Amino acid sequence: MAVATHSRTERAIELFHALSDETRLEIIELLRKGERCVCELTDTLDAAQSRLSFHLRVLKDAGIVRDRKDGRWVHYELDPDAFEEIETLVTDLKPRVDRRPQPCC
Repeated sequence: MAVATHSRTERAIELFHALSDETRLEIIELLRKGERCVCELTDTLDAAQSRLSFHLRVLKDAGIVRDRKDGRWVHYELDPDAFEEIETLVTDLKPRVDRRPQPCC
């Protein structure tokens, strides 16, 4: 059981880290409207390609976005399963409703 909890904690850290940056949240907001070419993201965010690549790699490694190559272009889209996973993790963090006093020590 401890291994599963530890793994779940590591996964939560990975996902929340990926969501903890303003640029990555802007990328997610753009991708909410559908798949985008990396050149379109670069232009819209007015970001250097190397900086954008770093942020896309963090999002991709966390499983939040996925890519598709089309010739020399790379297109990115959100992975809906990642958001279901995030929602489950957040739901599991909510306080329990049980308000009975808990034994101490």
